[in-house]
Amino acid sequence: MNSILNIIKSAACLAVVCLAMGCSKENLESKFANQETKIETFVSSTMSSNADATVAYNGGSTILTVVHGEGDALEKNGVISFYYAGYILTSTTVSSSNLFTTNDEATATSAGWTTTGEDPYKVLTVKLNEANFVKGLKNGLPGLKAGDEAYILFSGKYGFGDKNLGTIPANSALVYHVWVESISNE
Repeated sequence: MNSILNIIKSAACLAVVCLAMGCSKENLESKFANQETKIETFVSSTMSSNADATVAYNGGSTILTVVHGEGDALEKNGVISFYYAGYILTSTTVSSSNLFTTNDEATATSAGWTTTGEDPYKVLTVKLNEANFVKGLKNGLPGLKAGDEAYILFSGKYGFGDKNLGTIPANSALVYHVWVESISNE
């Protein structure tokens, strides 16, 4: 009889754990859906104030180009040189209070950042297929051209995952503001 009660207790505990995990997954999906709504609001607002802005989508990333460059578009195996500013998207706008990384001196200065190191404002040059970027950023770069200024936005589903990373809370929606210097697809 005790073994039957133990089996029933174990099954009940397992059911509670499964229910809790299901609720967590549901809450996370709801959070991501809310982030997508904020991203679309950001895009709509920017496009209404910038007639030249265009939007594209790739693998969960929203690419909002506000200044268009020229030349070849970056391919998956191409090399890109760019400046960037990374923001946590907590509302439908970005501000220096949500900045978590940048190699752009003007952005750092306006946020009141002071940096050390040899050259903190050096342009970043990477071969895209070898870059160790979060999925959302990596999916947002193909198609950009030299001279483009764009925002790459994505929900926490394509960001840093379910662990806090420095000042970035787990599962955060992110925005990368990028200024493309050059592209090479050789």
